[in-house]
Amino acid sequence: MTTLPDDDTVREALRQVDDPEAGMNIVELGLVYAIEVTADAVLIDITMTTAACPMAEMIMDQARDAVAAIVPPGTRVEVSLVWDPPWTPDKMTGIAREHFGWTF
Repeated sequence: MTTLPDDDTVREALRQVDDPEAGMNIVELGLVYAIEVTADAVLIDITMTTAACPMAEMIMDQARDAVAAIVPPGTRVEVSLVWDPPWTPDKMTGIAREHFGWTF
């Protein structure tokens, strides 16, 4: 039996997914809200910086693909787009804030 990755490994895979408009990965931007690894699936909740984001589908597909590459074949990978709570810049990591020159 092959084991599923833990939350940290999934989060690391998601670092490969960039928001092309921001030029930074979705983890550092604070767009990954939840990761749940179950016996047969990896469930991920992500958001976008704005509901009008034209890249949402592409980012979700890339997130699904990045995680699918690290789980055993046949494992369900579900990426859901959520809007609650709304994204705000304070959700970014220190790395992202420094990159954009934003301090809180």
